[in-house]
Amino acid sequence: MGHIVNRDIVCIGGSSGATAPLKAILGALPADLPAAVFVVLHIPARSIGILATVASAAGHLPVFQATDGMEIEPGKVYLAVPDHHLILTRGHLKLGRGPRENMARPAIDPLFRSAAAAYGSRVIGVVLSGLLNDGAAGLEAIKRCGGFSVIQDPADAIAGEMPRSAMQATEVDLLVPSARIGDVLSDLVREPAGPGLPVPPDIRLEVDIAAGERVDSQVIGQLAIPAPITCPNCHGVMSVVRAGKPMRFRCQVGHAMTAEVLAKGQEGAVDEALRVALRVIEERAELVTRMAGDARNSARPSVAEMYEERAVEYRSYADTIRRAVLRSMAPAAPRYDEGGQEGDQGGS
Repeated sequence: MGHIVNRDIVCIGGSSGATAPLKAILGALPADLPAAVFVVLHIPARSIGILATVASAAGHLPVFQATDGMEIEPGKVYLAVPDHHLILTRGHLKLGRGPRENMARPAIDPLFRSAAAAYGSRVIGVVLSGLLNDGAAGLEAIKRCGGFSVIQDPADAIAGEMPRSAMQATEVDLLVPSARIGDVLSDLVREPAGPGLPVPPDIRLEVDIAAGERVDSQVIGQLAIPAPITCPNCHGVMSVVRAGKPMRFRCQVGHAMTAEVLAKGQEGAVDEALRVALRVIEERAELVTRMAGDARNSARPSVAEMYEERAVEYRSYADTIRRAVLRSMAPAAPRYDEGGQEGDQGGS
């Protein structure tokens, strides 16, 4: 009879509003926790990190900032570092400099996918409060490999978008208020893992991309179909990922984002295009108005009428675009995380 293993790999991901739930979770975990805990919170590239904040909350467990090659041990908490994806391999950590996912590095999806590929049914994925839907595809990958899913109740979250998106992307094993997640995890890690499942090739490929392996259109073609959409980061051609939920895209150099994140990334370009069009049409209306006046002063009434009609037409176009611009200026959800942190869209 083979050795029975428990669910001893706990991966936690969150964004806006996730710091308080994370503190509650870590504070509830016992000192003899027979599992390793891995945490990704969206943090900017030049951040000094949140190590002190997390360490002060995890009173019973030691907290380590992840380093490349660090050994994985039970009873310890490992925290992602700025500007690197946190990737799990069998027994060790890896820091990846692969392309950003959902405009973030570290992103939650690479952690979840790599854990699923390395540990399969031993993994518990936890999605906490956050905007948009990073973590949803990664949690779906955990489920595809036989792992277990725990989601913070969206009604309990400051930003319920990430938990709701995870619920839509995959089967949820437990939906739990943040105050109870720590106790639930303490019980789950003492239960036997389910049967192992084969790791789908697309999951392994995306783990390699996050780790920084070579990526080009040929590699992307193994898991996605080209679409007539450009990447908001690098303006390369994007492709629709075939497998899993939610709908996701990857560009030729590997930038990955869900359809929702892509739509958000396009908003700025759409707004700028509308403003440029408004300026050009208003200038055109002003020009033909002046030409109409000049024609009347030159005793050319028929020409003046033609230009006046064009001016009215152009101003009607301008009014339509102006209304669209005003609608686009409606207040949007902030892209800032705890402490005024803003999503970093620069770089690769």
